[in-house]
Amino acid sequence: MDETHQPIPEPRQSLVQRTLSEWRTLALLGGPILVAQLAQMANGVIDTVMAGHASAEDLAAVGIGSSLWMPLFLLFMGMLGALQPIISGYRGGRDFDRIMPVTWQGLYIAAVASVLMILLLINVRPVLDLFRLDTETAAISQGYLNAFAWGVPAMLLIAALRGLTDGLGHTKVIMAFSVLGTLINLPLNYIFIYGKLGLPAMGGVGCGWATSLSNGIAALALLVYLNRSATFRSFHLLAERTRPDWASIVRILRLGVPIGFTIFVEASMFCVIALFLAPLGPVIVAGHQIALNVVSLLFMVPLSIGMALTLRVSFLIGAGAPATAHLLSRSSLILAASIALFFGTTLFVFSEPVASLYTTDPAVQNVTIVLLVFAAAFQVADVIQVTCISALRGYKDTRMPMMIMLFSFWALSMPLGYILTFTDWLIPAMGAAGFWVGLTTGLVSASLLLGTRLFLFTRVRSHPG
Repeated sequence: MDETHQPIPEPRQSLVQRTLSEWRTLALLGGPILVAQLAQMANGVIDTVMAGHASAEDLAAVGIGSSLWMPLFLLFMGMLGALQPIISGYRGGRDFDRIMPVTWQGLYIAAVASVLMILLLINVRPVLDLFRLDTETAAISQGYLNAFAWGVPAMLLIAALRGLTDGLGHTKVIMAFSVLGTLINLPLNYIFIYGKLGLPAMGGVGCGWATSLSNGIAALALLVYLNRSATFRSFHLLAERTRPDWASIVRILRLGVPIGFTIFVEASMFCVIALFLAPLGPVIVAGHQIALNVVSLLFMVPLSIGMALTLRVSFLIGAGAPATAHLLSRSSLILAASIALFFGTTLFVFSEPVASLYTTDPAVQNVTIVLLVFAAAFQVADVIQVTCISALRGYKDTRMPMMIMLFSFWALSMPLGYILTFTDWLIPAMGAAGFWVGLTTGLVSASLLLGTRLFLFTRVRSHPG
């Protein structure tokens, strides 16, 4: 195996040289991850825009369906995310014989998760009834999810195989196949939604079929690549199949379940906030959604660096270089804070032009501008918390971070946001801004607690004596 993607640290370098070298490695690992994340976000944008041109009911149905499958997918994807640090650690320790067995255990987990997710999605009608949707919109939502469910095994297969490719330092692989999936999804949406090539117009349901097919094609292409590529010649995916090993599966789940639950907690919180804001009217909801979309887009940069940080820290621990892992974990906070300050300043200065890009409605623009100012204020806390939690995952520390996130978001952020939004208990009701103050408070709490955890954890790991 070459060391071009994850180089062995050079101890003779100065502190500054080692820091800059590690940051360069993060950029090389994180750049393709960022492109892959943006490609996946583009799928959601494409579905929303094209369904919206079909009808308002199709747009609403696809939006509701997406809000139901996305948290579930993130839960299972997070569980499978344990494979990246495990495999990266094996590669760092040059334990190559252990890589394919653990990959196969991940594939078995993905298979079971696929069955569970499909069963939940095709039986979601009771949940749809809670939204009190009109009959047509509810029927489209269920049809969309029924079609989407066919592609779930392919999505989770890619998530599991990402553990192998990213864990080995080849993050460009998933980038390439994520872009491929997006490029396929666009024409398939056009065909299925509007009824082309002799097919009937399916509207929002067509989005589900297009996503399933594009995921299936991308997954099949990825399998072919892994079995024929010279890069992965020493890892024979099909030839080295191993039977389920329950002890190994349990080890993966012990690491992965807290990761998945942490991501689920954060994703579900934003869904719940949107539901709470619904009674305040469409202008408030629209402004909130625009601000959230802007923040989510910017968040892809620190998130991608964080994912690269997990890979690098686990590699360094496996390679027997805890001092460099310690250096990288702490110095990455400087890098993260710099990015956050840039993003925060940009949001504050350009809040009006950004709002005008999304809508021409003055009322919606005003709400968006106010919320973007709050978003600018919490950038540092948001970026630092994701950096800390990513570094801790590299050390395979996931349970305590999960508890910290659960406390910060659901015990602190949500109650405070609700009180500030709807009541006069502390100050006069703030409307939608109250939830954003709650978000800021939760993120500050998470960044402080996770930062303390990382500082103590790296000190113990770097100085075990």
